[in-house]
Amino acid sequence: MYASQRYVPRAPRSISLGGSLAISGLLLVGLTTFLPNIVPGVRPKSITIVDYKDPAPPPPESVPQPESAPRPSQPELYIPQPPIPQPQQPVMSGTTVMPVDLPGPVIIDNPGPTVIAEPLPPLPPLIAAQRDPRFADAYQPEYPSSELRAQRDGTVSVRVLIGTDGRVKAVEQVSATSAAFFEATKRQALNKWRFKPATRGGVPQESWKTMSVRFELKNA
Repeated sequence: MYASQRYVPRAPRSISLGGSLAISGLLLVGLTTFLPNIVPGVRPKSITIVDYKDPAPPPPESVPQPESAPRPSQPELYIPQPPIPQPQQPVMSGTTVMPVDLPGPVIIDNPGPTVIAEPLPPLPPLIAAQRDPRFADAYQPEYPSSELRAQRDGTVSVRVLIGTDGRVKAVEQVSATSAAFFEATKRQALNKWRFKPATRGGVPQESWKTMSVRFELKNA
């Protein structure tokens, strides 16, 4: 009634999968080989083989380092300086006991002759300088033109320094009616006035002398 059936074990799945892949590969090769000959104008496309590489692993994440706690400041150590040695003051010693015998004055047996300095002789008197009569006509200065136009008289008093040669070396104003009268007198004294110099013991000396000059329109 029932046909006899024998048990056939199934082929492993891995063998059937490999066979399927082998058959698919053969079909693909055949198509690429014979298809151009069968269908003219159809060229197989080139197959580009790209090597597959695993993506580079991401860079490791930087782990923040824990901040180090500030170290507590150490107190500065105080090192005492050695004391500077001070120079010792000399110890003064004395006594309140007075000696019985005090030394007496020193007496020189032969002091020598006593020398008395003689006073210096007095200086000879100074003989004042005098006008040289040979230059009497050159004593009166010229009348200033400005004072002559103003019809004004005037007087001048000056101190002159007379050198050892009898010439006037400097002129100082004592009084003057105007600056024009003084300048005329100063110019005349330095250029024209001559004196016999002062002498002391016959030696010429420099000396100061006060001179007066009168300007009158009637004598101009």
